Amino acid sequence: MKVAASSYSFSQAMRDGRMTMLDVLPKAKELGFDGVEIVRGNQSDEEMRALAKELNRQSKELDMPIVAYLVGADFTAKDVDAEVERLKGEVEIAVLLGTDKMRHDTSSGMDQQGQPIARFEDALERIADGCRRVTEYAAGLGVHTMSENHGFFAQDSHRVKAIMDTVGHKNYGWLVDIGNFLCADEDPASAVKVGAPYAVHAHAKDFHVKNVGEEAPEGWFKSRGGKPLCGAIVGEGQVPVAECVKLLKDAGYDGFISLEFEGLEDCIEGLSKGLANLRRFIAQA
Repeated sequence: MKVAASSYSFSQAMRDGRMTMLDVLPKAKELGFDGVEIVRGNQSDEEMRALAKELNRQSKELDMPIVAYLVGADFTAKDVDAEVERLKGEVEIAVLLGTDKMRHDTSSGMDQQGQPIARFEDALERIADGCRRVTEYAAGLGVHTMSENHGFFAQDSHRVKAIMDTVGHKNYGWLVDIGNFLCADEDPASAVKVGAPYAVHAHAKDFHVKNVGEEAPEGWFKSRGGKPLCGAIVGEGQVPVAECVKLLKDAGYDGFISLEFEGLEDCIEGLSKGLANLRRFIAQA
């Protein structure tokens, strides 16, 4: 199992001007990562296509593979046909990046009238239809699509599994984020057992957690059930990272695991310490 750095983990440094997206691959290599995943920012399509070509060039020059491309999507709040067409363009950007994996989201939990969807089951067929159409297109370009337990609405393991099973396409899989299950108040280890057989990519993420009713200081947010959460250095929070890594490995997953850091510490420190911890967990799994 190799370890990649998510470009998202460098957000702090990009916000304060220390880095740009073109600094991500060199810095990740310097820190000792084996690859990088690229998360789409607010670039225009034209800017992203130009950036993708430059990142691909960098990747080859540095011998640092771009292991995945991550983008947003919403098949319930937006028109499905239009969203599928937009995502086909993102698949083409993944090809320009030189990666064979693309993650897209599924739903914000809102309908096209801006109202919350009462039951996940009411949105499932619409979500699956969009995912299936995107992956059918992507398969023709050699890109494996996936969705992540991410975004509160489609974050629990049983909901993501339902999407996987309803889509039912060999080119579509699960980006298993071992930390994100806490955002839906689910035990990470139990949830990883559900997701591991579907895993085509994985994220290592950690959180500090408080009980419902406790104060959520600045920099913290709340889970769906109201527990305060704050990003942590991987291996220093309350996610059983070592156990989750072993569960993935025991299920036969041997691909890249991308380290996501969104804590309050300096991001370079968070990445460096998290990488050391994650490599130790992988070696012990």
